[in-house]
Formats: sequence, structure tokens, C-alpha cells
Amino acid sequence: MKARWGAITKFYSTLSSSSSISTFIKKKFQLSVNPIQEAQNSDFTLDHVDMSTLLSICGKEGYIRLGSSLHASIIKNYEYFDPISQPNFRNVIAVWNSLVSLYSKCGDLFDAAKVFGEMPIRDSVSWNSMISGFLKIGEFRKGFDIFKQMQSLDFCTFDQTTLTTILSACNYPGMIYVCMMMHTLVLRNGYEKETSVGNALITNYFKCGCSESGRRVFYEMFECNVITWTAVISGFAQSEFRNESLHLFLKMRRELVEPNSLTYTSSLQACSGLRKLTEGRQIHGLVLKSGYQSDFRIESALMDMYSKCNCMEDACCIFDSAEEIDEISMTVILVGFAQNGMEEEAIRVFMKMLKTGINIDANIVSAILGADLHLTLGKQIHSLVVKKSFGSNPYVSNGLINTYSKCGELVESVKVFSSMVERNAVSWNSMIAAFARHGRGFESLQLYEQMRSESEEPTDVTFLSLLQACSHIGSIEKGMELLKSMSNVHGIIPRVEHYACVVDMLGRAGNLKEAKSFIEGLPVKPGVAVWQALLGACSIHGNSDIGRYAANNLLLSEPESKTAHVLMANIYTSDGRWEDRAKVIKKMKGLGVKKETGMSWIDIHKDVHSFVVEDRVHPQAEEIYEVMEDLHKLMKDEGYVPK
Repeated sequence: MKARWGAITKFYSTLSSSSSISTFIKKKFQLSVNPIQEAQNSDFTLDHVDMSTLLSICGKEGYIRLGSSLHASIIKNYEYFDPISQPNFRNVIAVWNSLVSLYSKCGDLFDAAKVFGEMPIRDSVSWNSMISGFLKIGEFRKGFDIFKQMQSLDFCTFDQTTLTTILSACNYPGMIYVCMMMHTLVLRNGYEKETSVGNALITNYFKCGCSESGRRVFYEMFECNVITWTAVISGFAQSEFRNESLHLFLKMRRELVEPNSLTYTSSLQACSGLRKLTEGRQIHGLVLKSGYQSDFRIESALMDMYSKCNCMEDACCIFDSAEEIDEISMTVILVGFAQNGMEEEAIRVFMKMLKTGINIDANIVSAILGADLHLTLGKQIHSLVVKKSFGSNPYVSNGLINTYSKCGELVESVKVFSSMVERNAVSWNSMIAAFARHGRGFESLQLYEQMRSESEEPTDVTFLSLLQACSHIGSIEKGMELLKSMSNVHGIIPRVEHYACVVDMLGRAGNLKEAKSFIEGLPVKPGVAVWQALLGACSIHGNSDIGRYAANNLLLSEPESKTAHVLMANIYTSDGRWEDRAKVIKKMKGLGVKKETGMSWIDIHKDVHSFVVEDRVHPQAEEIYEVMEDLHKLMKDEGYVPK
């Protein structure tokens, strides 16, 4: 077909030299000194392959205006693009398929369907382009209608591309039945030996939450490539089968399959979840040897792994050595600081980000809210949230609820919760925990009932807060009812932390024997938290017999526990057993166990003041003690006698 390059060269002037179309033009006129000038001043033969290539580039890079101009050229020269009259009809069909694909990829399904309907001959590529186009924009009914039409044809049937196209578009929990239907078609039509189809099935099953089916497909594969291994390693890591994920990573290396960046990222996620520092360091070494260390995803995964393994120094080294820092890296390092109790460092980095003009997104704000902030900074971040319109983000709002409640501003937490447009389980859990933290147990229980009435399913974290609430208000019957409902009603298996809450609840009420019996009847081995809860209750009520029992078991679980010695010393003190107390103190000195100094702090006009018992170091100590003395006199005058 003879044509001029008018539309293309005019469009070329707006493109960068690295554009695919720029490269195509230069390659077409590679012998010319000035290829664009040559294209503008000469006629040339634009064959079917050229047209198909240009349309494919337009679809891939979103150049719909140029693609429409090429479509107009096809219409003007229809006889050249008629597959019935042209001898090389396969090349002609490729042009029409590229045109359908162009409109589909650019989201113009109306024109895509129009071109598809006018095609005199269609092959599987034509049908696949239409199916893909509709599924990608969520038009599943139309996409599957086209797939049904395709199945009813005698001359054109679906192929492996059809199967992988449908599977890749339907890879979330609500689409599990589509995945199972596609799997049936795979087996009935002999596509189970196709590696690409197997890879798509594995990915789909894992993303739909069917890990067992994904595992079965993997082990039934006839041939595995790096994509296969990565799909199953990633699937297991994200489904919290982290040990199996690492096991398969080692097996992959034994079979001499070279991992890619996503394989490394997934295996590091598994190490992060399992807190396996040694294995994480080994994978870090492999990353360095393979040259993937500058990959953004791998850098973030390494920082997350080191921070989860309490190695913030290593996480900071990755962060500081990164060539470029994106929002994900910022979020990971801030979360790492917050989780490792390095709140001051988290705040310092966040303030530096603000001063240097780095774009602050909702994820970064959510991460800094995870740190223990003082009230003034919390309010400043809340102002930033309002300014940037992050209030609709549930994770940001959840962070604000926790920040305000930890700073004693329960009313502000309620305001944030009440103003939320969208709430998730964490939102409800945060507010229930806020009430429980402030000793408002009845409000916690009422909010739980509201949560259930709005069809929000509770999680194991919900029940931790509810059991703490019952402990604060002394509602043992309600607490035991909630514990039973976890497994009987909601299918949640209680963790050691839940049992520790129940022990605390019984112990606070003075039912120490019942608490001891409850521990002895547990279906799991009592952990440190359980024994600490019992020992703490014995300390409150001065029960040295059960206290000694709890302390001995706590020391068996955690031989270097400071809590066991300190609380036993307190129990003997309240019981007047000074010789026994002296023995405990002597033992503590022999073991090198020191009681950590308790500290209180208060935020006044953006300054944080810290105090210990009988503090004389504070610069205003004398003034503080004078005020306390005056308050003491006033209290006596009002009839209050301090103990």
C-alpha cells in the first residue's frame, strides 16, 4: 500500500527519542541521514507487517489518536486489507487483530467491538483480544458471553492464551469458581502440559485463597520454569505458609533454576514473617551475587526483613545506600522504627521528609502514626491528614484513633471513628481497644454489639480487647462467654494471649485458685504472658503461695525474667516476709538482674518532661515539690488522708 507518513511524522515530533515509534521510524529509514525528513518527502510501501507493528505499539503505549489515524488509512485502502482478496491473508488478519487489541488496551471497547464485528475472518487472537478487553475493565458478563460464543464455533476454538487471559483477570477470592471451571477445561482439552497455563492456575488458586489446589497443580506440572517456581514460592509466602515457601526456594536452587527479582522478594517476605534472620542474610548474599540489590522491591523486602528481625542497623544501611528512595521504602523504614521501639528515630526521619519536600502519601502517614507519638505531634499529623485529604483512608484514621487513645484523648478517638466513611475490622478493633484501655469496658462491649449488627466479623484481636475490657469491669461471666464464642461461633482458635487475658480477668477479681485451675486445664502449653498475668494478680492480692508457683513456672519459660524476681519481692514485701524478700533481692544481684526504673512523662507546650520516683534532677524540681506540698495540705483540709 502506497501512503505518506504525514500522520506518523507529525506525531513523531511530540515523542522522545527512546519511544518505540521513534525507534521504528529510524529503523525503517536506517540508511538515511535524516530519516524523518526522508519520511516526510517520499512515498514508501507500508506493508501489513509495518501496519500491524505500528498498531501494536500504539496499543501498548496508549497512542490512540495515532492508532485512529492508522485505522482511517486502513478504511481508505480497504482492498489492501481485505483478507478474502489478499493472498497473504494471515498477515492481513494480524492487522485487524492489532486494531482490535489497540482499542481494547486503550479502554475503547465500543470501537473494539465495532471493528471485531466488521472483521470478515476472525481467529483465536481476535476473540482473545475482545475477551481480554472486557475482563480488564470488569465487564465479566460480556467477556464470558464472548467466550461462550467462541466455544460454540466449529472453525475456531479457544487456546492456551484464552485460558491464561481469563485466569489472570479473575484472580481474587470471589472468582474461585471461575478458576475451577477453567481448570476443568484445561484437563478436558489437554492443556495440562502447557507450562504457561499451569503457571496461571497456580497464581490464580493462591490469589483466590486455595493454597492446597495451588500446591497440587504445582506438583502435577510436567515442566517448571522460573515463573512456575516464583508463583508457588510467592503464593505460599503471601498465604502465610512461609516455611514451605522457603523450602521450595531451596529446592529451586538445588534444581539449578535461577531466581528472578520477584522470587527473591517473596523468599525475603517469608523470612520476614518467620523472623528468620540467618536465612534472610543468606538470601541477601545471593541477591548481591546476582546483582538485584538495587531493585526497589528487593530493597524494601530486605529492610522489612531486617526490621522484623530487630536488626534496624542493617535496615538503615539498606535505606541509606539506596540509589533512590520511594514512598514504599519510606513506609517500610518508618514501620520498622515504630515496631522496634525507636519512636524518636521514626519522628526524626518523618520530620526530615517534611523539610526536604518528599511527597508524603497516606501509607507514610499511617506508618508514623504507628509510633508512640506525643499529643502535640499527633495533632500536627492530624492537621496534615486534613490538609492532604487523607481522612477517607481507613488505615490513617485507624492510626489516629490509636494515637489519640494512647495520649489519653478518648473523646478525639471517638470523633475520628464517628467521622469515618469506610470502616474495616481494624477500625472497630482500634475503637474497642481504646475504650478498654481507658477502663470503659461497658462501652467496649456495646461497640462490639454494634460491630456485629453491621455484619463486620470480629478477629482474634477484637477478642483480646474485649477480654481486657471484661477484666477491667470484673465481668467474668461475659468474658468466659466471649472466649467460648471464639471457637464455637466464629471459628477462631484462641491464642496464648487470649488465655493470658482470662487469667488476668480471674486474677484481678481475686479468683486466684480458679485462675490456677484454668491454666492447668489449657489445651496448649502456657506461655510467658500467662504466668506473668497470674504472678501479677498474686502481687496485687499478696498471695505468696500461688505467686511462688507462678514465678517458678515463669522462670522455667523465661530463665532470665526480671518480672518473676521483682514481683515475688513485692509479694513478700506486702506479706511482711522480709527474709524471703531479702533472699530474692540477693538472688537478683547474683544473677545480675536489675529492676528497670519506672518513668512517667508529660507533654507541655511541645516539651516532653520525664520523671522517676523522688526525682530531684528536673530543673524545676523545687517548684514541683512546693506545689505538691501545697496540694497535700489542701487534700488534708478537705478530709482526705493519704496512705
